[in-house]
Amino acid sequence: MSLAPPEPARATGTVAATTSSGARTPSGRRAAPRPDRARPGRRRLLTRESFPYLLIMPAVLGFAVFKAYPIAASFWISLTTGNGDARRFTGLANYRRLVDDPLFWTALKNTALILVVQVPLMLGLALLVALGLNSGNVWLRPLWRLGVFVPSLTGLVATGVMFSVILNRDAGLLNWVLSLFGIDPVNWLGSPVWARVGVVLVLTWHYTGYNAVMYLAGLQGIPKELYEAAMVDGAGPVRRFFAITLPQLRPILLLTVVLSTIGTLQLFDEPYVLTGGGPDNATLTVTMYLYDNGFKYFDFGYASALAYALALIVSVLGILQVRLVGDRR
Repeated sequence: MSLAPPEPARATGTVAATTSSGARTPSGRRAAPRPDRARPGRRRLLTRESFPYLLIMPAVLGFAVFKAYPIAASFWISLTTGNGDARRFTGLANYRRLVDDPLFWTALKNTALILVVQVPLMLGLALLVALGLNSGNVWLRPLWRLGVFVPSLTGLVATGVMFSVILNRDAGLLNWVLSLFGIDPVNWLGSPVWARVGVVLVLTWHYTGYNAVMYLAGLQGIPKELYEAAMVDGAGPVRRFFAITLPQLRPILLLTVVLSTIGTLQLFDEPYVLTGGGPDNATLTVTMYLYDNGFKYFDFGYASALAYALALIVSVLGILQVRLVGDRR
């Protein structure tokens, strides 16, 4: 029996690399330190964690400069009166003035009246158009869809100028068509009642196709199996509409109601071009009154207060609509 010590193991050159900066690779060379493990005391600006924030930084800066700052500055201006260096802090004086301003309530009443009449009319007509375009019995459906959507592509000012010609009392196209049926000319833009009707007609013509396309997309997303099962159970078209179509379209209905409400409360271009707020302030809206105070009378403090009052009204109505029409699950 030999008592000689065992021979040392020969190096095979396959030393496993460790995670330390001084580790050796299987080839025997010293491995370079990993880039994401900086030395203590040194911080890298561009890392895997900070890179997403750098990507969204331009959007955040743009929002802060062009959105957040003007909103905050407008609120501060709403608490002041005067112009330039003569501006002074007056607290809630502009808001108290707003409550006691009869012209503001007239503008709000006109806006609410257009909202109550025009939005249900437009959305109901858009739903009917979408149901017709979704039918398989309509020939050249792509062409009809294009024709329905084209009015929403027309500029608002161009729409107002076009309808100011169509609704002209003496040489307007609409009165000429009515005269073919023996109807006397209507003073569309000179009568308080008919001026509101004219604004409603313009808004309905311009936005019905836009909402119809949204409803059409929702109708095409409803599974056909639901209708087939309902027909097997003996449900008629009306029953299928109220039991399947309307519940399936609830999210899109809510979206169009909220968007249409916000757009109508911010109504400016069409009545400004058609009537200028007249006759006798019958078509004066809140945004038109805001514009007059800010850019005609240069009362920016009161105009800013009007803007925040309108924003509050829009927010309250939006929340109520979501609560009433939204999904209750």
